[in-house]
Amino acid sequence: MHIVLIPAYEPDGRLVDVIAALTAAAPETPVLVVDDGSGERFSPVFAAAAAAGAVVLRHGRNRGKGAALRTGFAHAARAWPGAAVVTADADGQHTPADIRRVADAVDPDGARRPRELVGQSAGSTSGPRAGAPAATPTATAPAADDAARARTIVLGARAFSGEVPLRSRVGNGTTRWAFRLATGQRLRDTQTGLRGYPAATLPWLQQVPGDRFEYELAMLLRARGAGIALAEVPIETVYLDGNRSSHFRPVADSVRVYGPLLRFTASALLAFAIDTAALLVLDALTGWLLFSVVFARLLSASVNFAVNRSFVFGRARSLPTRTTALRYFSLAGLLLAANYGILSALTDAGIPVLLAKIATETTLFVVSYGVQRTVVFAPTPGRE
Repeated sequence: MHIVLIPAYEPDGRLVDVIAALTAAAPETPVLVVDDGSGERFSPVFAAAAAAGAVVLRHGRNRGKGAALRTGFAHAARAWPGAAVVTADADGQHTPADIRRVADAVDPDGARRPRELVGQSAGSTSGPRAGAPAATPTATAPAADDAARARTIVLGARAFSGEVPLRSRVGNGTTRWAFRLATGQRLRDTQTGLRGYPAATLPWLQQVPGDRFEYELAMLLRARGAGIALAEVPIETVYLDGNRSSHFRPVADSVRVYGPLLRFTASALLAFAIDTAALLVLDALTGWLLFSVVFARLLSASVNFAVNRSFVFGRARSLPTRTTALRYFSLAGLLLAANYGILSALTDAGIPVLLAKIATETTLFVVSYGVQRTVVFAPTPGRE
């Protein structure tokens, strides 16, 4: 069994159309709507939604999409114990057919896992339905057993082909890149609102932080640490009226969404400034590049470790300091060797030390962030 959960803030009549289409296609499937503080002006829309067959919950004030989803997950777990939850947007951008596809992939009582369901390792897949975008060639389909389904979040992945609003194309592309940098996992669509959640994941989902749009990315970033897999099924790319109905705030919500990466970047820039200043001073005083690189890196690494452990990867505060320190300084040693090798090669080629330093650090930044998030400061699986 599964239910459909729709968080809604200041919706128009398309919400009622979505509910009517869902109940017509699958009258046995409950539809749960969470009014995220839309106000009295939108009461007629929610009254019509209830008349169309939906269960409507209300927030007294606008708390954000993440908070609305958590409210829905909590209610679903109580009202329909054991049911999977499929989330969809209120503006009609997700078709009933695609909602059914995600439901079939996540619902143990639904159809067998589609062949195009893909995971995160390298590989290929085949067999999407006619007219649907081809599946992302990222993995062979996982085994279609209940144990695997119970710990797999299914994402309805758009292809972003054809006429896609610029902010949506750029936003998803940037987030997709940042997600891969942070986790090493490749997803086609990290911003999709069409997702399927097995019943077993609902308690964990209620603990994921974030009240607004950052919540949906936060759950993806934390899934591996909780022992939860991610998979995708291809869906149609539908944007209505240039996606004007979206309540995403480009500046404020982008800061929330990219918060972990922005904090890491700030920490890295601080370490870079310390490292570069120390390197230039020591190299000018001693003329000994190896000593200058080693001493500067030890100083900057100590500062970077303290900042990352306390502020960037905050969940690492619960891990033993000795464990994270051992991991961190082992990584620092490897990066130091790489730093010296690359820097030496560039300076030997006649590139000034400062320019060589910038090129070297830019290259190693990507490696460092991914390893620190997935290894150094990663929680024990199942404990996050």
